Amino acid sequence: MMTNLFSMFDPSSSINNLPLNWLSNMLGIMIIPSSMWLIPSRNYIMWNKIILNLHKEFKMLIGYKTINKGSTFLFISLLSMIMFNNFMGLFPYIFTSTSHLLMSLTLALPLWLSFMLFGWINNTQYMFMHLVPQGTPSMLMPFMVCIETISNFIRPGTLAVRLAANMIAGHLLMTLMGNTGPHLTMMLMSLLIMTQILLLILESAVAIIQSYVFAVLSTLYSSEAN
Repeated sequence: MMTNLFSMFDPSSSINNLPLNWLSNMLGIMIIPSSMWLIPSRNYIMWNKIILNLHKEFKMLIGYKTINKGSTFLFISLLSMIMFNNFMGLFPYIFTSTSHLLMSLTLALPLWLSFMLFGWINNTQYMFMHLVPQGTPSMLMPFMVCIETISNFIRPGTLAVRLAANMIAGHLLMTLMGNTGPHLTMMLMSLLIMTQILLLILESAVAIIQSYVFAVLSTLYSSEAN
């Protein structure tokens, strides 16, 4: 019996204290080496084109003048990993690691901390300029500094909570609707199955959108530090 509604999302499946649910994070690493020696398929060529377009977009967001070679691949890899884990959670009996704050906060906090340290050490004057938006009246400047400082500190939390909450919300809704299935008539059961299929399509879109949002916001935070 569940202790609470969210306990179904805890990584509790284990053998000899080994958390097996987190193994879904490693499945993507098993797929990557095959692309190095197999003949490229249409799916692989399409994925390469998507990566090339993402590289151009992240390059534009960071800035052509301040960008270092290979810096966009950090965000492309981040997007790919989050999207892969989001899609893995749509399969039955596979734990969605990105719906857990332990995973999302581990991704967001080191990125934000590295951007802040790089910005304040190398571009101190530029970072101070970010605390006061252009055109702010003199009387409001102390308040704007406090507001901007607080908004900078809560950035990793908002990144992590946004990803985890969006991933857990759809799964929770699908679980609640699925639990009502045994008590419905055949007519309502067919309606429930159609609704579940539509929710599955919606969750597939959310899996892509949330990984893209996480990567784009990380790119924008890095552009401020540069």
